Amino acid sequence: MDKQKQIVMSGIRPTGFLHLGNYFGALRNYVRMQEEYTCFFMVADLHSLTTHPDTRELKENVNRVLAENIACGLDPEKVALYCQSHVPETAELYLYLNMLAYKGELEKTVTFKEKARLHPENVNAGLLTYPVLQTADIILHRAALVPVGKDQEQHLEMARNFVQRFNHRYGNIFPEPHAFNYGSELVKVPSLDGAGKMSKSENNLATLYLSDDDEGIRKKVMKVKTDAGPTTPNSVKPDYIENIFQLMRLVSDQAVVESYEAAFNNCTIRYGDLKKQLAEDMIRFISPIREKAEGIRNNAAYLRQVMEAGAEKARASARATMTKVRSAMGLNYY
Repeated sequence: MDKQKQIVMSGIRPTGFLHLGNYFGALRNYVRMQEEYTCFFMVADLHSLTTHPDTRELKENVNRVLAENIACGLDPEKVALYCQSHVPETAELYLYLNMLAYKGELEKTVTFKEKARLHPENVNAGLLTYPVLQTADIILHRAALVPVGKDQEQHLEMARNFVQRFNHRYGNIFPEPHAFNYGSELVKVPSLDGAGKMSKSENNLATLYLSDDDEGIRKKVMKVKTDAGPTTPNSVKPDYIENIFQLMRLVSDQAVVESYEAAFNNCTIRYGDLKKQLAEDMIRFISPIREKAEGIRNNAAYLRQVMEAGAEKARASARATMTKVRSAMGLNYY
């Protein structure tokens, strides 16, 4: 199949602020994908309700996520950038797929068990059937390529199972979705405290958000753990020092990184200078995104235009799919 005609679909929940890990782990690749594929990128507001049922801040969160996606380089003219709730066909397909999903397999999903453990007071049916709704999101556009991380691989395997069941029962309507990324460019951004990858569920002080102001970035970076420095030339970096260099490789000029690598190897490195350099390079990287996102977020008319145009593209795709689905299922009575 021609690359231009392959369909990519992905979504992000509006439950937190986008951070450096989102950018290098996903958004940077999305910007490249929009030039090579037919792309549907969704703000998963319905998914967010499974764990964040209070909707008082939902509109603000949706607007922020849309603005930050655009500020990072997604072009609403090139992709369908839309809100999940603006495509009602999603709910219809979700209903049909629920009849092909079974309680036992849904209860075994790692994410369900983890969220049920963390929030035993909110184990709702939407949380249980989260993989079914995720499948509906993907196959509604007949997407075969899904840029996801390792934490979503089980959901994608379940999506293939649901597709196989539907196609076996009603006819070959949907392609099987598979994980897709530019493999050589997958980046895991370490948290500032060295405890795993940067994420919105981590300690806020260990995560660099795309909305952080300059002084906030400086404070976070300057608190990063270091030590007295190496005493043996060309020694192996401790993990927490390697994390600093890994972050620097993302945002600093190569010559700057090489100079600090050399200083480490010859035992002359000054970690205070290293952290100051990283902080200023982070500010240089993040501040243009933050400022552009703020401008977009404050332009309500533009955001509405983006949402309406994205919903129109997504609904056109969804309507075409659901016409095929209803016909295959024998639900076309007239």
